[in-house]
Amino acid sequence: MNVQQPGLGIALTGSGSATPLAALDNEKLSQLVETSDEWIASRTGIRQRRLATPTETVTTIATQAAQGAIAMAGISPMDLDLIILATSTADDLFGSANQIQRDLGAQKAVAFDLTAACSGFVFGLVTAAQFIRTGVYQNILLIGADVLSRWVDWSDRRTCILFGDGAGAVVLQANEHDRLLGFELRSDGTQNQCLNLSYQPQPQELLDGITIGQGGFQPITMNGQEVYRFAVRRVPEVIEKALFRANLTVEDVDWLLLHQANQRILDAVGDRLNIPPEKIISNLAKYGNTSAASIPLALDEEIRQGNIKAGDTIVTSGFGAGLTWGAAIFQWGR
Repeated sequence: MNVQQPGLGIALTGSGSATPLAALDNEKLSQLVETSDEWIASRTGIRQRRLATPTETVTTIATQAAQGAIAMAGISPMDLDLIILATSTADDLFGSANQIQRDLGAQKAVAFDLTAACSGFVFGLVTAAQFIRTGVYQNILLIGADVLSRWVDWSDRRTCILFGDGAGAVVLQANEHDRLLGFELRSDGTQNQCLNLSYQPQPQELLDGITIGQGGFQPITMNGQEVYRFAVRRVPEVIEKALFRANLTVEDVDWLLLHQANQRILDAVGDRLNIPPEKIISNLAKYGNTSAASIPLALDEEIRQGNIKAGDTIVTSGFGAGLTWGAAIFQWGR
């Protein structure tokens, strides 16, 4: 492909979101496991979560979110050059982005999946930006979508209270002014055991002397205390580094948009950064932890409610399995 003029900036010009219709609140959940609305809400801030039916998939809800983002950006699917799907729960282990490309009718777009768990949207945002900044692509659709209900052990109250299903999307376009002001990404595989959804092979002998492993993925396992300590320590650090790269201070921030994992984490990070509660975006009470979907889902809600306005400076940070974490500073709109 011919590489166009490099050095272009990035603007986020459209957002969209989608969630399944079925809602499971804490009272209903207490019929499955020994828990209560008070116990869950006091420890997590979550009141309910949306769960996908067998006919609702990552592809269907991601496509719906994408359509909203494309419409807001004022472009058509045929204008898209690239589709990135940030997900850990693809409908097809070979990838689901191409199915979304098909369903949108985005025939000119290349599409691929990106897996970084709850950090996926932030990692995807930075990845998409590089294609625009080098002049290779002009219009990119970035989707964060997960159907975690497939992989939750619904008898484990430590994890089943946390997770929900959803999708969010943004359109990034080449722009005269660069609205991605700074970022910082990190990984630490030595802490992988704190949160994972792992493949568990079982030996299967094909022939004498030839044994392979076949099996399936096990439900989500998590050390909640370790993940909490990791998040409240590492997230403020990575945000401060991203702010430094953007030549900004906390006082320049209009909104803090964290991965929607736990209200106590949101509050603790806000306290450490001296960001007042009215600037901290939170919708996890309605949706729980939707992994890669949580940041764009919350972003879209705030935009459509008129709270986030063009030119607002947003600090976003994703953190989770891997372990991975990262932060990005951007301004909404052209």
